[in-house]
Amino acid sequence: MLQQESRCEIADNSGGKIAYLIRVYGGSKRRQSFTRQNAGVGDRVLVSIKKALPGSDIKSGDKSKAVVVRTKKPTRRADGSYVSFDTNAVVLINDEGNPKGTRIFGPVARELREKNYMKIVSLASEVV
Repeated sequence: MLQQESRCEIADNSGGKIAYLIRVYGGSKRRQSFTRQNAGVGDRVLVSIKKALPGSDIKSGDKSKAVVVRTKKPTRRADGSYVSFDTNAVVLINDEGNPKGTRIFGPVARELREKNYMKIVSLASEVV
């Protein structure tokens, strides 16, 4: 689960390395209490790029939409199993939901297929 002000790595070759989460578009929120909105695997978020590769199209300070592909917090599946990863990671996307990069580094969760991010799933080296 990611929330506002979380830092996560960028798992594609668009040029960004570290992202700072500004806003959660999807996700869940507990009712009747003062809590922050959480983003799980497959939720859209707005991020600010904190660290980027020199000479890339993405610069530090740019804002972009992204989708969460990995979380440290275990995600429960319908069959009762849980899946968690070593890092929190996002993939930068454009307004249509297609990734800005041409490669995806590391594994991604199978839940992305259910949320219709098929381009990200097809570019990923491993789907867990």
